[in-house]
Amino acid sequence: MLRNAVGMTAMRLFGMGFPYGTLAINVIGSFTIGLVAGWLTFLASGGWTMHARAFIITGVLGGFTTFSTFSLDTALLVQRGEIGLAALYVVGSVTLALIGVFAGLAIMRALA
Repeated sequence: MLRNAVGMTAMRLFGMGFPYGTLAINVIGSFTIGLVAGWLTFLASGGWTMHARAFIITGVLGGFTTFSTFSLDTALLVQRGEIGLAALYVVGSVTLALIGVFAGLAIMRALA
């Protein structure tokens, strides 16, 4: 539901010409995954099983982000002939998502 709300809000604010919602979701989700993974690694005390960690990171946060929508958004941009915009979206999404993960991990490492 949160993913849909972010997507709809971005569509209302910025229009439908570029997949701003999916980009925002994937960057926010990647940053949050970095925070949670860092917290579980550097700050959380014992008691977190591998299953609990996988549920939080893969299940909850992985369910918030969406590679399939990213792929479809890219295909739609290409089909509309907007190759440059599609390339910008792919490079920007991957770059910003990776920056988000590393930033989240760095913040938690600094707090530890």
